[in-house]
Amino acid sequence: MRRQNAEILSDVLNQMMREEGLETPYNEWRLIEAWPEVMGEGIARYTRSTEIRNGTLYVRLASSVLRHELMTGRKALVNRLNQHIGAHVIENIVFL
Repeated sequence: MRRQNAEILSDVLNQMMREEGLETPYNEWRLIEAWPEVMGEGIARYTRSTEIRNGTLYVRLASSVLRHELMTGRKALVNRLNQHIGAHVIENIVFL
């Protein structure tokens, strides 16, 4: 016997996370975890820490030269990271 009100599990989980207020923290965690994959091994090696506060990604880097290089393409990085996650998670990046 087939149920008529069957729903896709991923849709149910996404709806539950949204209702419980867990969607934003989960997407923030996913973005931080994706940083090395999106940026590549070379940049990940110089990354000391990443943190998201109020829609801004704070990235502490060990290289001032790399920090300067990444600052020039901040807007593109924001778009690339958000696109990788599939949600609008951050609005800005600050390199420290």
